[in-house]
Amino acid sequence: MSTITTEELSATTLLRFATAGSVDDGKSTLVGRLLHDSKSVLADQLEAVERASASRGQDAPDLALLTDGLRAEREQGITIDVAYRYFATPRRRFILADTPGHVQYTRNMVTGASTAELTVILVDARNGVVEQTRRHAAIAALLRVPHVVLAVNKMDLVGYREPVFARIAEEFTAYATELGVPEVTAIPISALVGDNVVDPSANMDWYGGPTVLEHLETVPVSHDLTRCHARLPVQYVIRPQSPKLPDYRGYAGQIAAGTFRVGDEITVLPSGRSTTITGIDLLGKPVDVAWTPQSVTLLLADDIDISRGDLIVPAQDAPATTQDLEATVCHVADEPLTVGHRVLIKHGTRTVKAIVKDIPSRLTLDDLSLHPHPGRLTANDIGRVTIRTAEPLPADTYADSRRTGSFILVDPNDGTTLTAGMVGESFASPDPVDDRADDDGWDF
Repeated sequence: MSTITTEELSATTLLRFATAGSVDDGKSTLVGRLLHDSKSVLADQLEAVERASASRGQDAPDLALLTDGLRAEREQGITIDVAYRYFATPRRRFILADTPGHVQYTRNMVTGASTAELTVILVDARNGVVEQTRRHAAIAALLRVPHVVLAVNKMDLVGYREPVFARIAEEFTAYATELGVPEVTAIPISALVGDNVVDPSANMDWYGGPTVLEHLETVPVSHDLTRCHARLPVQYVIRPQSPKLPDYRGYAGQIAAGTFRVGDEITVLPSGRSTTITGIDLLGKPVDVAWTPQSVTLLLADDIDISRGDLIVPAQDAPATTQDLEATVCHVADEPLTVGHRVLIKHGTRTVKAIVKDIPSRLTLDDLSLHPHPGRLTANDIGRVTIRTAEPLPADTYADSRRTGSFILVDPNDGTTLTAGMVGESFASPDPVDDRADDDGWDF
């Protein structure tokens, strides 16, 4: 395994990316090949994979075993959980989320892609674009992942024919463009053999684009959250009340976006009270400025009522607070989400009661049409919802902030995550509809 110096690592950028695709499209094999051919696999890891492969009667190492860590995954030959891998090349560092392909585990793809700057969507060259491919493209668009790679895998099984690749690439790109995906890069590969994964393929001289690794190393990455709207969800109020610090009162949390400085005028939401930052503690030491994603404690000029769940923002750049949220959601639970459903909504560090007031539409994946007023969303459905909350929430639109524009809906009875939501417009909405929710019970 090649070594990278500390100086080289400090000079490289970080790319978070996720893999997705239908069952047996070869995601784990692609990730294994990527790790193996980029020399990011330790010798003892490779030896363990070789032994496991030999015990199954396989002549060559099954590189998928490098990522499928659960016993059930290895036995069934599928990915169930999100497998995170960290590796680096001299040009860039990577955090990779290998997500499941089975429709039952689509919720895990939502988790893996929620923080990704790039998603690699695999397609089996023999099958082309299937329903799960379209679902993963829709989720990538919904989560506003800026870069999408279409990896047309198993080209060796279709004779490396260019027309096969061209047809799939054209169909997928047209579909993704309708969803609003800003960029699609199509690459023909064979993860099993290694064509166009790390090294260029000798079997596809008709392809002149980058390999998967070349594209990952060179794609522009712009995730400077320090330039975004400054947001600090309060996690904890620190009051030692010790002889040494009798009057210390600090408000601790991880900066979700932007930058805070001593002297800044801030507003606390949802109360709307304003004051000034008099101090910032970082790792037990005072600093003049702090930025995302640092975990800090803010000291304020005025002793105002602040508790966990409040949001500290610049006084001149505060989001609107509202009890009526309109959002696009991906429903991830087996239990349907229905109009009138009583839920808990978790937004940042704040959790409040809420009611699903309306479900105006559900997205049809085949043709991207909107089915109006479905009344419910079932597992893996994508749709629009209107939610009424018991208390005002300070929510940005997801287009402005992936951190403070997102939320989850939780079952109040057992804590099960029901739905992942993105505030604001993601897909075109149908005409406004009448409020038809049943207000009996949690009436806000």
